Amino acid sequence: MKDHLMRIASQFALEGAIRSIDPLGGGFINDTFIIRTEGEAPDYILQRKNKNIFPDVPAMMENIRKVSEHIARRVAAEGGDPAREAMTVVPTRDGALCHCDEQGEFWAVCVFIADTVAYDKADSEALAEKGGEGIGRFQALLSDFSEPLAETIKGFHNIRHRFEQWDEALKRDAAGRVASLGEEIGWIESRREETMAFWRLVEEGTIPTRVTHNDTKISNILFDRAGRVLCVIDLDTVMNSTSLNDFGDAIRSYCNTGAEDDPELDRVELSLPMFRAYTRGYLSQRARQLVQAEIDHLAFSARYITYEQVLRFLMDYIDGDTYYKTTSPDHNLVRTRAQYKLLQSMERQYDAMCAVVRELAEEYK
Repeated sequence: MKDHLMRIASQFALEGAIRSIDPLGGGFINDTFIIRTEGEAPDYILQRKNKNIFPDVPAMMENIRKVSEHIARRVAAEGGDPAREAMTVVPTRDGALCHCDEQGEFWAVCVFIADTVAYDKADSEALAEKGGEGIGRFQALLSDFSEPLAETIKGFHNIRHRFEQWDEALKRDAAGRVASLGEEIGWIESRREETMAFWRLVEEGTIPTRVTHNDTKISNILFDRAGRVLCVIDLDTVMNSTSLNDFGDAIRSYCNTGAEDDPELDRVELSLPMFRAYTRGYLSQRARQLVQAEIDHLAFSARYITYEQVLRFLMDYIDGDTYYKTTSPDHNLVRTRAQYKLLQSMERQYDAMCAVVRELAEEYK
């Protein structure tokens, strides 16, 4: 394996001699390694991109290049350090953005940003606020981005597409589970129209399409040693969609008092203080750039994304657990119920969530 990695790394235009290549992290999608170099040369991140999730890796890497270079230009214009505040894609020696090996696997390299801090979970309101600031700044730096981006994952966060998949899954009933899921299926169907109404606002342009990250967990934000937001990383899912998707998905992960697959539903609630903290950080960067329709639907986006996740977990359970990794026969059903409990908590606290958004939007405008 080490020799294979050395051969892969040698295809890229790296500075300095390679000292070592070691696994980094435990990602669920890509295989990630850190390349350590000799002397003053930078270190690098080497990744095997998952072509099952991303069927067009070259197009994905072109998205990453465009977005990273735009952010770097904006950071430089503001007097910042683009080498630390933007990702830098490293091309192959022949100028390509990725390398395809003899097994047909795709590999890509970016510069490793040294002396940074990352977190697996936002466990305080202060950190939640910083997370909101990080994603808000990422979107703000791309507010004037106008180049086309490829759709790297078809129908991502597109509820019309998800309903088409859902209806087909119910008809197939591949695992013979539909008959026992009347209550859970009712959860989905009773909210179908309100989520489609939201999505129609995106389709017709009332809620504008912008550049979105689409994986806004806090582990994708790098901080400096002083706690300042440096850079948003892991740009594989960067696409065009509504900014609200990034906000809603962050709220789903940051503000849940329980686990995504918590079997003890009493532990699962939306933390309103964490919601306020994240929203404060986000709107400190974005309030002046969002149109009123985005402000008006910011709180609803958390319900929308959480609902979509209920649907996707239940759909995978109906299909026989073919998409998400599971650790027990009913794991996807446990996930479904936990996310539904979170959705119910959001619905109960929705008026308070909207009030928080209105207050902070006015403060930062």
